[in-house]
Amino acid sequence: MLSQSLQQKLQLKQKLSPLQIQTIKLLELPALELDERVRKELEENPVLETKENEEDLENVNDLSLSDYYGQDDSIPSYRLYVNNQSRDIKRDFPTFSVKESFNQHLKAQLGFRTLTERERNIALFVIGSLDDDGYLRRDLETLSDDMAFRLGLEVDPAEIEQALSIIQEFDPPGVGARDLRECLLIQIRGKEAKPSVEMARTILDKYFNEFTKKHYDKIIARLGITENDLKDAIEEILKLNPKPGGNVDDSYTDRAQQVVPDFILEMKDGELVLSLPRFSVPELRINKRYADMLMKAANKSTRERKEAAIFVKQKLDSAKWFIEALKQRQNTLFNTMKAILEFQEEYFAEGDETKLRPMVLKNIAEKTGLDISTISRVVNSKYIQTHFGIYSLKYFFSEGLMTESGEEVSTREIKNILAESIEGEDKRKPLTDEELVACLNEKGYKVARRTVAKYREQLNIPIARLRKQI
Repeated sequence: MLSQSLQQKLQLKQKLSPLQIQTIKLLELPALELDERVRKELEENPVLETKENEEDLENVNDLSLSDYYGQDDSIPSYRLYVNNQSRDIKRDFPTFSVKESFNQHLKAQLGFRTLTERERNIALFVIGSLDDDGYLRRDLETLSDDMAFRLGLEVDPAEIEQALSIIQEFDPPGVGARDLRECLLIQIRGKEAKPSVEMARTILDKYFNEFTKKHYDKIIARLGITENDLKDAIEEILKLNPKPGGNVDDSYTDRAQQVVPDFILEMKDGELVLSLPRFSVPELRINKRYADMLMKAANKSTRERKEAAIFVKQKLDSAKWFIEALKQRQNTLFNTMKAILEFQEEYFAEGDETKLRPMVLKNIAEKTGLDISTISRVVNSKYIQTHFGIYSLKYFFSEGLMTESGEEVSTREIKNILAESIEGEDKRKPLTDEELVACLNEKGYKVARRTVAKYREQLNIPIARLRKQI
């Protein structure tokens, strides 16, 4: 019975075709990486060629595969090429910069250190173990075990500590800390020495617990300082970055990577016009020398002829799948972005963030008839250039809540109002989460206290007690 069940499961398992696999891989690539992928395919598959100029036509023949294979090897009726302009992306649209990743930034700095191969491998593993905020949240014993398992390295925790001390000297200041106190101390030690900085360092080192709990009277009494001295020291501490990993744009560094938008949205005569940037798509041709090779092989032994035919057919099939996958990628990207535009039509007309409707992947999947996983691949690492700025596609997706009037609004809109309310509060008496709920309710947004707390945390805004200023 068990054997029969297992057999049924194996029979029901769906196997992806080479074309489907190729399409999935290409779908995930943003414009620049796609261009690199096209170039790589051109280099690796000798059957693929592009028509660079008229002279190339003399050296390249369009050949029908049916000349070499029987009708059983059915070839699609469509021409196996996509009209292309050149092998280069047409730079008739602007590129823009995004910051390099946090991980890349640290690895680049590691490259300037003189280390043994063992020391470098340990440091690289530690860098890879940092969280998005730049902290090392795992203990050294656990890291030691992981290195033994993953790298086959028997590493003493003391060696990891040494690697960590090197990383803690990197930019941004505070990176590699194991807790907030260590993070702030690393940063304050790098500050220019002056009374307020020295006092801030003492508070973080000796009275961190009192500082986090806002027990200012105790700090003043124990250090024998004035309220103004404490205020100056706190101002120094507030200048420090509690999350050195940075924001999404990794604003800690000016080094940048060029990004080409995957979509271009223009306003023409009052109407939105969506287009895909032009890029190279190779025209499928058979190079004459390979055709000659096959013909010569036909005059040799049957075995040699068969081997030559198999080789050329494999390359032709690969080229066919690649070209068709590119076509499917273009169609899928365009249809998905078109669905997003229709869903967020009011927003895209003006670029007004308050007009963004709540939207999740499922909404676009239902609108296009595609799987949610496909929509996720389209959205990931893709950008659109609009008449009001350049945005990641992920930006347009958010959940929603109901207002008192029954209107559904984006959570992003609520977060903006929440942030504005906190920004305008009396810092000597900050608004509690309960009071923030009342503020939002007054403006027509019905939210629970736990929802306010969740949004506040997502905005990296501390609780009221920690926002208090003297």
